[in-house]
Amino acid sequence: MEPFLEVLYEDTDIIVVNKPSGLLSVPGKAAEHNDSILSRVRKDSPDAVAVHRLDMSTSGILVVAKNKTAAGRLGKQFQERKTHKTYFAWVGGIVEQDSGVVNKPLCVDWLNRPLQRVDYVNGREAITNFTCLKRGNDRTLVKLQPITGRSHQLRVHMMVLGHPILGDHLYAPPELRDLVPHLQLHAGYLSFYHPVTNKLMEFTTMPPFEIPDDVKLF
Repeated sequence: MEPFLEVLYEDTDIIVVNKPSGLLSVPGKAAEHNDSILSRVRKDSPDAVAVHRLDMSTSGILVVAKNKTAAGRLGKQFQERKTHKTYFAWVGGIVEQDSGVVNKPLCVDWLNRPLQRVDYVNGREAITNFTCLKRGNDRTLVKLQPITGRSHQLRVHMMVLGHPILGDHLYAPPELRDLVPHLQLHAGYLSFYHPVTNKLMEFTTMPPFEIPDDVKLF
């Protein structure tokens, strides 16, 4: 896949990349799943550590620590919710609310792994803020800001709202899954504090899918 890595920023402690849809964030267990952002970074930085992940189908901004010290400090920021993330997605149907909050706890669906499901007894807190940016004939462009970072959180929350993300092979019905060539979910904004200098770092990237000319994302 070209480019090998689309680097947005790099220094001795971190590297920030724009991950394409279809590439893993970290290596899988099977040999054929070794290719990933982390394994590519490790070719030049063998001590690199993943501090957060994006689903394989999700594109967008990913920061990788290049040493253990940076990994520990960045990991703590993600754990303590000192980082801020914004995603953009096309979802099926017309979302009537201009904005809102989805607060539904999630846990793994053990009989259907890797799917996640809403579970008010065993689930962990999961909160997503959403804002409508553009309504089309059969779809809506939304801005999604997760407060928590659960696996598949945005995909499940949109499905629960009745508006699965287009191209989602796990949670969307076939007619929405097959409308587009890949998942229409992009991590377009990430901010965090540099693990050594403590400087605020902010990054933005445009989605790899169509955004109407009259919509300003940033």
